[in-house]
Amino acid sequence: MAEVTLKTRKFQVNRLLFRKQMVIDVIHEKRPNVPKKELAEKLAKMYKVDPQTIILFGFKTRFGGGKSSGFALIYDDITALKKIEPSHRQVRFGLKTRVDASRKQKKERKNREKKVRGAKKHDAAAGKKKDDKK
Repeated sequence: MAEVTLKTRKFQVNRLLFRKQMVIDVIHEKRPNVPKKELAEKLAKMYKVDPQTIILFGFKTRFGGGKSSGFALIYDDITALKKIEPSHRQVRFGLKTRVDASRKQKKERKNREKKVRGAKKHDAAAGKKKDDKK
């Protein structure tokens, strides 16, 4: 297996979002690219954290190969990750299951939500009927 070097820059500790965030430069000579799972394991060793609390995204390989850069978020715990991280990224990392709905169902839901305001939108989105009082 070829050597992979990780370098972090623009490191920030974000206390409000319970995470550390940074830009990662990956040097991977003699390799087309490096899997995110492998990068997460290396980062976990560097920062002494659980690999499940690491989210990697936005990687771009430089022209000519050999170097990639992207973003890393290291959450304090898994509950903070599930609360703050967008659901599409949670689906990518296997923390959530994808909700498959047809295009027509999504449009019908959107139009039901348009008819009500506030907390009632959730009920309208679920398709619950109003209780008519007589």
